[in-house]
Amino acid sequence: MSWRGVLTLVLLVAALATGWAVWRQRAAEPVAAVADARPDYVLHDFELIALDKQGKEAFLLRAPELSRNPDDRTLTIATPLFLIPDREGQRWEVRSKTGWVAADNSEIRLRGDVKATSPPAGTPATMKTAQLNVFPDTNKAVSPVPVVVTTPGSTMNGDTMHADLASKRIQLSKARMTHDPKRR
Repeated sequence: MSWRGVLTLVLLVAALATGWAVWRQRAAEPVAAVADARPDYVLHDFELIALDKQGKEAFLLRAPELSRNPDDRTLTIATPLFLIPDREGQRWEVRSKTGWVAADNSEIRLRGDVKATSPPAGTPATMKTAQLNVFPDTNKAVSPVPVVVTTPGSTMNGDTMHADLASKRIQLSKARMTHDPKRR
């Protein structure tokens, strides 16, 4: 065999090996497309009024930044202030470090230094926790972590909480209460 034949054979084997390596490397890549993590819009320093299924105000939201996920239409919020109306139209003020709202406004998840203050009419109450899930359609709130509820003259601590915001009824699990009649 001549040197040209050997060179042709070596180049053919090299080309086949290169093609096989490229084909094999391509086959190892995942087929599924990576979802675009970019929001479809971002709001800065805004006020938003969300309506329930009956067209009544579910909540009012003020925050420095909101972004919407285009895939599931959920909202992510930085340092939100939610004003959630009760049955009489009075509003609970709920603040936290971060917030998340379901696409249909049926659930609000608040995380980090959550503080909820009852409407000024009636007995004032303040709830503090690290996590709070609010369900505006049913005027309910749930916290799966420890909660501190303060009213004039008393402080209640609980491991978890279920609250009916409309009736201002709060249920704490493993509740402990401190009563100070002087603070009334």
